[in-house]
Amino acid sequence: MDSKLATQGIKKAKSPIVRWLLIFSGILFTVLGIIGIFLPVLPTTPFMLLAAACFFRSSDKFYRLLTEHPRFGKYIRNYREKKGIPLKGKIMAMATMWPTILSSAYFFVDPLWLKILLIIIAAAVTIHILSFNTTRD
Repeated sequence: MDSKLATQGIKKAKSPIVRWLLIFSGILFTVLGIIGIFLPVLPTTPFMLLAAACFFRSSDKFYRLLTEHPRFGKYIRNYREKKGIPLKGKIMAMATMWPTILSSAYFFVDPLWLKILLIIIAAAVTIHILSFNTTRD
């Protein structure tokens, strides 16, 4: 078990039903995170962080698989340890999110309220991403 998280009072779920629900949720969040790699409107990092939290409480094996993954593990560890997001990751997030949101709002969405909502979501995600420290790889 991760010693930093263990000292924060986070405990494993004791009930087998809760453990299985957490494992199922972790797998679901992992799948949604992977889909988010290809769909810029669906955020990858929050789903991977949720998956890590579910696995931490339910399965050491799945937790290690996710946090030691060559692609996702470093981002989860950096977020967990409050180190930040790499500059390249911030640039890629903005470069894919904004054109996708703006083109969706302009070409594919009719109701004005939905166009405004998409832009508000993009602005909120931008603020969230930029609020993290920038790391250098």
